[in-house]
Amino acid sequence: MTDALKRLSDEGVAIWLDDLSRKRITSGNLAELIDQQHVVGVTTNPTIFQKAISSGDGYQQQVSDLAARKVTVEEAIRMITTADVRDAADILRPVFDATDGQDGRVSIEVDPRLAHNTKATIAEAKQLAWLVDRPNTLIKIPATEAGLPAITEVIGLGISVNVTLIFSLERYRAVMDAYLAGLEKAKERGLDLSLIRSVASFFVSRVDTEIDKRLNDLGTDDAKALRGKSAVANARLAYQAYEEVFSSDRWQVLDNAGARKQRPLWASTGVKDPAYKDTLYVDDLVAPNTVNTMPEATLLAVEDHGGITGDTITGTYEQARADLDAVEALGISYDDVVQVLEDEGVEKFEASWNDLLKSTQAELERLAPSEG
Repeated sequence: MTDALKRLSDEGVAIWLDDLSRKRITSGNLAELIDQQHVVGVTTNPTIFQKAISSGDGYQQQVSDLAARKVTVEEAIRMITTADVRDAADILRPVFDATDGQDGRVSIEVDPRLAHNTKATIAEAKQLAWLVDRPNTLIKIPATEAGLPAITEVIGLGISVNVTLIFSLERYRAVMDAYLAGLEKAKERGLDLSLIRSVASFFVSRVDTEIDKRLNDLGTDDAKALRGKSAVANARLAYQAYEEVFSSDRWQVLDNAGARKQRPLWASTGVKDPAYKDTLYVDDLVAPNTVNTMPEATLLAVEDHGGITGDTITGTYEQARADLDAVEALGISYDDVVQVLEDEGVEKFEASWNDLLKSTQAELERLAPSEG
């Protein structure tokens, strides 16, 4: 075993777990990961909850109680998921306190079916923050066009946000702009800006999956030579954008008022292609004030054989731009790739949510008490 996770943490990368289940909470596994694997946060999404709840482990009593109350399936899912997030937030509370609110965070996502509805997203974010009722919660809002004004409004209300499903550099800049606009609203309302936190979840592996597929279709030597380079290049250029925005005059005004930077979070860091090292999207994306949220398999791979060699982002921007330009030069449209990924991302989370609705409905019906 190496101490790669400690080295990663020492480089300024917050290690978050991209998974949650009731079994992980009640077995002590989450507490163990915090204690032994340097985990300082948890992210969830509709797919994670669908897998956890469908497994049935630890949920039967609550589902039985909800069935007895004849609640709707939507209400049942919200009661189940917010209970898990609340319990995880309590386990992480010492980390939250020790880091002055920087870490110790647990994320929960708005209903993915609302991804293109600004007003409904705002209303859902407020409801989730109220339901979980823990200061170390982050409400996840997708970075769709409809999501951007929702981010501004929710941040402006003092609710901390994890912006998710970011694929493009242009959209990432729009996300940072939405965050600053939200802080400006919060400042006008007299809120304490130091209590508002945000991360911007920039998706990594899916970019390689989509671009590599198109490179493989081309089949030329030039195309093959570019496989596995786009995702890291895209994320590194996102960090360059982060450095620019959070050194601007506009940011300085908010910084002086006590605001905290919105950290880039590397999401989708499990490697999909077995041809690549399984720690690629951790080893090659090390820089201060970032978050890397990993599925457990990736976390344990980094612990076992991660190659953490210091900052692997700063100073790489010229090469990163060259790599993306080379892909574009082969006729693969970056704009098309990132739009496809955003559309697919929303669709996948919607599909998971619909599967969760169906499986939970079936359990509610199975456990419903007989009349009389």
